[in-house]
Amino acid sequence: MFKDNIHFVGLDLGDRSSQLTVIDSEGELVEETRLPTSKVSFERKFAHLPRARVAMEVGTHSRWASQLIEGLGHEVLVANARKLRAIYDNPRKGDRADAETLARLARLDPQLLSPIHHRSPEAQADLSVIRSRDSLVRSRTLLINHVRGTVKANGGRLPGCSAASFHNRVKESVPESLRPALLPILETIASLTGQIRGFDRQIEELCSQRYPETRLLKQVAGVGSLTALTFVLTLEDPKRFHKSREVGPALGLVPRRDQSGDQDPQLRITKTGNVYLRQLLVGCAHYILGPFGPDCDLRRWGLKLAERGGKNARKRAVVAVARKLAILLHRLWKTGEVYDPYYRSEERELLSQAAEAA
Repeated sequence: MFKDNIHFVGLDLGDRSSQLTVIDSEGELVEETRLPTSKVSFERKFAHLPRARVAMEVGTHSRWASQLIEGLGHEVLVANARKLRAIYDNPRKGDRADAETLARLARLDPQLLSPIHHRSPEAQADLSVIRSRDSLVRSRTLLINHVRGTVKANGGRLPGCSAASFHNRVKESVPESLRPALLPILETIASLTGQIRGFDRQIEELCSQRYPETRLLKQVAGVGSLTALTFVLTLEDPKRFHKSREVGPALGLVPRRDQSGDQDPQLRITKTGNVYLRQLLVGCAHYILGPFGPDCDLRRWGLKLAERGGKNARKRAVVAVARKLAILLHRLWKTGEVYDPYYRSEERELLSQAAEAA
């Protein structure tokens, strides 16, 4: 517990410099200063500051800054920027005002900041492998679209093929007049494909050597090493969520809510949390509901939902399956259970048998 004379610090992190505001337990302004956004500057400042509660917004520098300040004996709260309407709706918004608002919210009630949890440096380093792979995949997609578009604009058409085989399959189909412009691009695509395969091997090694719990998640058809590892590294600790159902909202897979009186409109999903993991889960849901998805309770449930009608029924079903998949993966990870694809069917049978027996 803090003493009555504790100070509360609001730190508005900037790329070059940061604004720092200190208030006391009575809410009186103690100090306002600006300092360079660097480890040396922060260490010099916070090493001589009495033990305080420090609030900052999540951002590029919040990870290392929070770890450094926490290591110097202070309590650190990293605020969820999307929840701080008091800051981004302020008509007098500025660095000084933002820092003071953070300090006052930390003094009033830390939960008003909706504090987030930063991953460990080890998990962040391993997650960087996945992010680097994603950057290469997006770059390759951009170049493939460029090649196809250029050929099509000149009256040609390239054969359909996978991205991994694109540089080999289409080379002979490129018109002679466009070869000087496009063959170097195909060589770059070939290089990117080789690097992506290298990252795929790294991901497989991480799953087998450092994160064996991913095999629990890969029991579900459609969930591969990439999705399983991203799920584990993003959530990091299954005990962060008391109930598996809390994972869906954390990943932005639940509808927004704007209820007031009798008005409760149906809105789109919140799309909070990790964007890439949400994309992977939606991709898995597409596979589960697609023509090659194996029969299971999750697929049956999703297909029934898609049959309810409406032009957006299929899209809603995909998102709903992605949400249920996230809940299922968390439960498998937390309990270590063997996955049964027909667990709900068996549950219904047992309930039916119990009802007949009664």
